[in-house]
Amino acid sequence: MKLAGTIHKLGAHVDTDAILPGKYLNLHKPEDLGPHCLEGLDPSFATRVQAGDIIVAGKNFGTGSSREHAPIALKAAGVSCVVAESFARIFYRNAINIGLPIFECPELALAAKNGDKVLSDVQRGLFEVEGASYQAKPFAPYVQGIINAGGLVEFVKEQLHLNKSRAT
Repeated sequence: MKLAGTIHKLGAHVDTDAILPGKYLNLHKPEDLGPHCLEGLDPSFATRVQAGDIIVAGKNFGTGSSREHAPIALKAAGVSCVVAESFARIFYRNAINIGLPIFECPELALAAKNGDKVLSDVQRGLFEVEGASYQAKPFAPYVQGIINAGGLVEFVKEQLHLNKSRAT
């Protein structure tokens, strides 16, 4: 699946408090979290992001607390994927668990500029920006299945349904 959008460029060490300020942790529905995404860094972000847009960031994106609220807010705001030089481990796993594709691609992270147009193929980990192509390592099939299902909970539900259907 290919998506066309705009790059929203962020720096290094963007922590989960910057992605979703702690004062919103009492909210639990994605539709309530999305409007507050990146509010501390860019108050207008959630109103500007469009389907197909991606975040490109520096090193250690998602550092800080292990809350799932941060990747949920990104996905709910409309971010189609995040590309960074590197990710905090717990953020990486939380993003996969909620079905937000994230890719490590230092070349794209260094070359991209805010506002660049991007064509993303998240199945293949391929990004075309301003005439240049960048290849991130694609997900293993099992992880791609989690992303395709919309997250780990939905993936497990699908697997249980398949196993139940096979048993009957």
